[in-house]
Amino acid sequence: MTDATPRKPRKERKENAERRRRQLLDAARRSILTHGLAKTTLATVADEAGLSQGVAVFYFTSKSGLLTETLRDLYEGYENLWMRALEQTGDAPLDRLMALLDADFSAEACGPDVLPLWFAFWGELRFTGHYAEVAAEFDARRHRALSGIWAALLPESCRSDADQMAEWMESLTDGYWQRLHLAPESHDRMHALAASKLCLSRLVPELLPAPLA
Repeated sequence: MTDATPRKPRKERKENAERRRRQLLDAARRSILTHGLAKTTLATVADEAGLSQGVAVFYFTSKSGLLTETLRDLYEGYENLWMRALEQTGDAPLDRLMALLDADFSAEACGPDVLPLWFAFWGELRFTGHYAEVAAEFDARRHRALSGIWAALLPESCRSDADQMAEWMESLTDGYWQRLHLAPESHDRMHALAASKLCLSRLVPELLPAPLA
């Protein structure tokens, strides 16, 4: 006897699986925004996605697996954002530095539906090894890219400071992200971007012209 039910082509099955996985990851983000990280479960995510809990279990096995992949997806989106910004910019180090800064304060990186996700996960990095591993992997690539730009921008005699400059710039961005998250009524992304550029211009005035008021 032959099976009367035709099997879907492999490409179609793969596309359906990727679409379902995307559906669950997006639902996980919404669940975290609604319920918080601790109260997000496979059940709340499945409910947000309009799917059965069994489907969520099939794709991610456990709550820990789902949330770890949600964090990885968040980092991948951010990495794609800043890498795209570099690809669309020329080779001039200053232009590349400003492109990264512009990307950091875009709505895609730190909008009101994104910042709560970052801080929800970052609050658990010390206690959840899987989260810390994901963060370290992406942060290392980001630091290398930023340090490389600073190395190209600084005079040869100061290139050993590139790592420090990259660290300061990341700390500056993190600080404004925290302000945007905790006090959105008194801070906005454009002000944070302008203030960050002004800070960098005063830190290395010989390299960065002061931005226009």
